[in-house]
Amino acid sequence: MNKQIIFTIDQKECTSEAGKYIVDAARENGIYIPTLCNYKGVKPAGSCRVCTVKVNKRHLTACTTPVAEGMEIELNTTELNDLRKAVVEILFTEGNHFCPACEKSGNCELQALAYRFQIMAPRFPYQFNKRDVDASHPKILHDHNRCILCKRCIRAVKNEEGKSVFTFENRAKKVHIKLDEKLGDSLTDELAEKAMEVCPVGSILVKEKGFEIPIGERTYDKVPIGEMLITDK
Repeated sequence: MNKQIIFTIDQKECTSEAGKYIVDAARENGIYIPTLCNYKGVKPAGSCRVCTVKVNKRHLTACTTPVAEGMEIELNTTELNDLRKAVVEILFTEGNHFCPACEKSGNCELQALAYRFQIMAPRFPYQFNKRDVDASHPKILHDHNRCILCKRCIRAVKNEEGKSVFTFENRAKKVHIKLDEKLGDSLTDELAEKAMEVCPVGSILVKEKGFEIPIGERTYDKVPIGEMLITDK
């Protein structure tokens, strides 16, 4: 068993195992830190920056920073909450998200965070990027308009040999996630389901699975994100 250490989050004394990531240590102490790219059991990447906190006056990502003895963490400040809200707003304006028509509505973490931050209209202009909807695969539909490049599918969806089924293609503004050309053909039903589950938005969907759970009965229709830590990813 690792050594138990004491640290603070917004001046509240917390305890956890030394070396545990801040986002996980906070959850153990009943404190929710918003995040989009982080997924329980998957190696963190610090991609989305939504979980940014201040540690000893430095901005760090809570999903990749281990807790340490005496660490002073700032979470709920005006500056940090506005930073998180801005990131979510940018993700909405950079992509093409139409929540009422999305099969993931009510289960979407991006949508749930928009409600949490009370976003009525983004402060940034919409880009209306032209992106494809790839329905060529027999098992999944991949809507690039909704993808937020969190890399959860790349890090979590792997075949029996431990190879990632999804990969990045292109660079800069043209970068997007796609099924690996060689491994995509061997995508099993189980991996397809996992890909849809780990995707925080409605970018990856298993075909013929839309709206199995009625609107109003989905995860964040019932409980706002962060209110029940045991259910949050």
